Amino acid sequence: MILAYIGLGSNLNDPVAQIKRAIETLKADSKLNNFLASSLYSSKPVGPQDQPNYVNAVASFLTALPALDLLDLLQSLEQQHNRVRTRHWGPRTLDLDLLLYGEEQIQNSRLTVPHPYMLERGFVIRPLMDLAPEMRLTNGNTVTEHLRQLDTDDLVSI
Repeated sequence: MILAYIGLGSNLNDPVAQIKRAIETLKADSKLNNFLASSLYSSKPVGPQDQPNYVNAVASFLTALPALDLLDLLQSLEQQHNRVRTRHWGPRTLDLDLLLYGEEQIQNSRLTVPHPYMLERGFVIRPLMDLAPEMRLTNGNTVTEHLRQLDTDDLVSI
């Protein structure tokens, strides 16, 4: 079994409800065990600012699914939530990112793990701290130590 961490985000069609529904769906999936989810946080969008604020969370679970099969499961759930990809870093009903997949480093045309931007994003690191404050990140810092280096002034706990 692999310990995986995913980021969840939404800023369209009742984002809090979108995230909560996604969490319940993932929690009920028999291929994902020991499912935990962080608190929800509101944050300003990355990229174009002409869109609503996001609601974000992080979840962890154990799975035997290979990484690409897990990615397929996450993308299928995004489609169930009517995700439409109209522009890079644009608004979305649901965004599910595979942040960490055990200790594995993966880089192919479909997936890069660890997620290439996770260390830059307070809306990922802050909820990750809810689940694993002492976990060592790829930069050698714990999640708690790394969070101190990020600007999180826009984060609001929901």
